[in-house]
Amino acid sequence: MQKNIHPNYRPVVFKDMGGDFAFLTRSTIASDETIEWEDGNTYPLVKLEVTSATHPFYTGKQNIMDTTGKVERFRRRYGMGGGKK
Repeated sequence: MQKNIHPNYRPVVFKDMGGDFAFLTRSTIASDETIEWEDGNTYPLVKLEVTSATHPFYTGKQNIMDTTGKVERFRRRYGMGGGKK
């Protein structure tokens, strides 16, 4: 590889600020903050607002809207017969 053209690929800690969840992986993302990880080393820290630990889709706490009949009501309201004659 040529020197000084590639980004710095190093271990980085990503932390979900909405829950108690963090993971260590390799990345090229820049960060001014650091954190001491479980292994005693200090790594750059990237704060995240949503991860699979807090996203409603993955936690099973999503709100499912009742859409039954909404299409039919729309068609009745605006005079659309639904394509049947």
